Amino acid sequence: MNEVIPITDRTFDFAVRVVNLCKVLDENPGVSRTLAKQLIRSGTSIGANVEESQAAQSTADFIHKLEIALKEARETRYWLRLLIAVELFPDSRLRPLLNEAQEIIKIIAAIIVKKKQNRNK
Repeated sequence: MNEVIPITDRTFDFAVRVVNLCKVLDENPGVSRTLAKQLIRSGTSIGANVEESQAAQSTADFIHKLEIALKEARETRYWLRLLIAVELFPDSRLRPLLNEAQEIIKIIAAIIVKKKQNRNK
């Protein structure tokens, strides 16, 4: 049986993985360092916004925070795809992170849809 990991924990763990990747990318000057800065901003923002949603003042605020997290997750997916495409880092190392970003996108999107449906009942 698969253990269900709370989205707050999952996005935190994802942020840790992004930070560790960016530490390595940041060791190289130029494009690698520039992309690392983009990736670290969006990749860590996902979990921060999910965490903020847990203290939302209303359903609308909760949805808004998760919508920001979703946008950041999509941006993170973009940077990971770009890193793979330009071969700045081994595909085998980036692919699991990209897959997790895609899973997080699906989960957050599903939470938003469900919350909007429940709000409209």
